Amino acid sequence: MPRNVLFIMCDQLRWDYLSCTGHPHLPTPNIDRLAEKGVLFDRAYVQSPICGPSRMSFYTGRYVSSHGSTWNNIPLKVGEMTLGDHLRPLGVRTALVGKTHMTADVEGMRRLGLAPDSEIGVRVAECGFEPYERDDGLHPDGPRYPRNPAYDQHMKQRGWPDENPWQSVANSAEDADGNILSGWFLDHADKPARVAEEDSETPYTTSRAMDFIREAGDTPWCLHLSYIKPHWPYIVPAPYHDMFGPETHLPPVRDEAERADPHPVFGAFMEERVSRAFTDEGTRTRVLTAYMGLIKQLDDQIGRLMAFLDEQRLTDDTMIVFTSDHGDYLGDHWMGEKELFHDASARIPLIVVDPRPQADATRGLRSAALVEAIDVVPTILDYFGGEQVPHIIEGRSLSPILHGQAEKVREVAVSEYDYSMRDVRKRLGVAVKDAKLTMLFDGRWKYIFAEGFRPMLFDLETDPDELKDLGAGPAHADEIARMERLFFDWTRRTSQRTTISDAVIAGRNASLGEAKVGILIGYRNEDELRDVLAEAAQQEKS
Repeated sequence: MPRNVLFIMCDQLRWDYLSCTGHPHLPTPNIDRLAEKGVLFDRAYVQSPICGPSRMSFYTGRYVSSHGSTWNNIPLKVGEMTLGDHLRPLGVRTALVGKTHMTADVEGMRRLGLAPDSEIGVRVAECGFEPYERDDGLHPDGPRYPRNPAYDQHMKQRGWPDENPWQSVANSAEDADGNILSGWFLDHADKPARVAEEDSETPYTTSRAMDFIREAGDTPWCLHLSYIKPHWPYIVPAPYHDMFGPETHLPPVRDEAERADPHPVFGAFMEERVSRAFTDEGTRTRVLTAYMGLIKQLDDQIGRLMAFLDEQRLTDDTMIVFTSDHGDYLGDHWMGEKELFHDASARIPLIVVDPRPQADATRGLRSAALVEAIDVVPTILDYFGGEQVPHIIEGRSLSPILHGQAEKVREVAVSEYDYSMRDVRKRLGVAVKDAKLTMLFDGRWKYIFAEGFRPMLFDLETDPDELKDLGAGPAHADEIARMERLFFDWTRRTSQRTTISDAVIAGRNASLGEAKVGILIGYRNEDELRDVLAEAAQQEKS
């Protein structure tokens, strides 16, 4: 009987910044060992290339336009079922250590009379998880983001009297004169954070995960271990701060031609402050030094955690999912941050280690199947023996691939982005309702529908670096038309009828059911009704 799932998510980890996915200068042996024990899904895509909506899709198994949390801090509406809602009836304790970026639907909870401190209220407010320790890793001085008192207390016990040690210690450096150098400023990215390595966010989060596992005992559990890094602020403690100098950095994937006559939306994002910052080679070098160090620290902590599972004799009973909520441009395509659909941003690492014997034949497989973030929920549900509910969960279980029964689960991957909250929309003069982008990728052609503008199109077979947008000219009109049809097919899916399944509807004889309760539509007389009921009774017997 499967017992546990360890669902590990990193924040802003690019798909190609692991040695098992091809980075030549960044060794990640512990994550590589996960790939050797399971399946590495080489073409996995998020449902939105930004934290909040991506995570809400991960946790619901639904597309962004289905769950409605289209940008950071837009609440996930009350009533959306999440991973915990599917697992709790199976007796699985579903808990969180780390980040969700969840914003609660406070108005919806108030309307339904759900007290925020009630058991149900906490679940609704915390994205369906039991919040063993939530820490979104955003604690600047100011009222908007709540602090994590547990981490503050941890740092005070380590001798730091600072009012906000997350900001002034864990994410700041210090110069020779004792001045605090904030990690928010990219110029300080290559300096060591003030915090001792063992007290920094990644080791601390690992320790809290281990605390939960110890306490869980024999109860089946699904732990979402959600690391805050390598997301900004880009700063890491010694000895990781200077492990990866410029000689280990990959050159940016970009071409001057991209800036010559870009798609209007792409061009507007290239003008964002963070994008301009990453065109400066000194800035990019400093950030990459920290970014790679943060990933190396993560890999070391994964090794620590795997050794702990071995010590607890849980390895053979625990499915491990390792992934990221999106990537990071790091200067590729003249961009910083994420938000658009180049592979640097929308493609993620995804490794699934299924301990069941049925998965033995695929251990070490590097799968080329198109996979979406929403596939994680049905895969975990399948592992615990739960019934698949495709009228609610839009993702597809990866078990057929894990067990060598199939090579793919879909023909196209879809990702969505609502840029209405960004200044880009205002600079483009786009209405809030029209600030929408949708990507479809069929394994070769990446098509991006941009409301109010021409589409973007990339041929990854001939242009794997996505440097040439083919969407402007007539030469590829046939491919654009084909992808538009796929987009139209996808938009016509039934996604809001979540209270009754297709299977129940298909098995229903509506007119007979009405007749049995005395609703008689179209019958000419009692004899006709009697004949219909008699025939139905005979069919039920046979």
